[in-house]
Amino acid sequence: MTHTRPSLGAVQETLLIPLYGRAAEHRKPEPALRDPRAVELVGAIDYDFSRFDELPSLTGSVLRTLLFDFWTRDFLSRHPAGTVVEIGTGLNTRYERVDNERAHWFDLDLPDVIELRRAFFRDTPRRRMLAASVTEESWLRVVGEQSGGPCFFSAEAVLPFLDEADVRRLVERIAAAFPGSWLALDSNLPRLIEAQDEHDALSKVEARLRWGCADIGVVAEWVPGSRVAGSHTMTTLPSDVRDALPPPSRRMLEELARRQLPQVEGYQMHLIQLP
Repeated sequence: MTHTRPSLGAVQETLLIPLYGRAAEHRKPEPALRDPRAVELVGAIDYDFSRFDELPSLTGSVLRTLLFDFWTRDFLSRHPAGTVVEIGTGLNTRYERVDNERAHWFDLDLPDVIELRRAFFRDTPRRRMLAASVTEESWLRVVGEQSGGPCFFSAEAVLPFLDEADVRRLVERIAAAFPGSWLALDSNLPRLIEAQDEHDALSKVEARLRWGCADIGVVAEWVPGSRVAGSHTMTTLPSDVRDALPPPSRRMLEELARRQLPQVEGYQMHLIQLP
């Protein structure tokens, strides 16, 4: 088998963590998420994934992906011909899991990530890769010119690596360019940003989080008329997501809820409806 060696920046390297998490989850006897493509990608990439073996945060990344999948499916159930924009797509395979064969998809990431992604994925009439920084405006114009219907922006494990000013500018730009759109994102309480050197996965890479958010309501206030449609921790997932988990995963969440660990409760996932 030909192996692809990734050449990625520090922040971009973190995309390999959730990829490995999905592959490891798929191999379990009772997986919370099935992702055979993730297994293929891990097998085709020349990288020491063993550094992430058995990390508790791998399971957290899988649960986060399940929630973002749930939100995306719900959006597409209401807007079958809508547009999904994966901000900081990495080697995400959400399209393979939830596409409805009608929606338009854009996979956005930095040029080095898109170069790696093109080794495994191809553009199609409904799906296109965009090489740009999320802080640029050019990709917004491309999406606006080629998208159809309402838009769902999925920013999974991306915005905490930006400065707050850049996060705010992005939210304002999306709201201005795509009225009535939806934005899914995750955030960390400031105390977790301060303690990130002790994080099981981040301690193994060079990238560091920059944006801490004490109250997601502040993000909604940046754009008057926005509302927080959903806000969850790993232990407060929507019942539709939690109830679909296999027994081992449900037992693990029950234990986490009992222990009330700061690193679990301080990490949150949100869905915001823009005006």
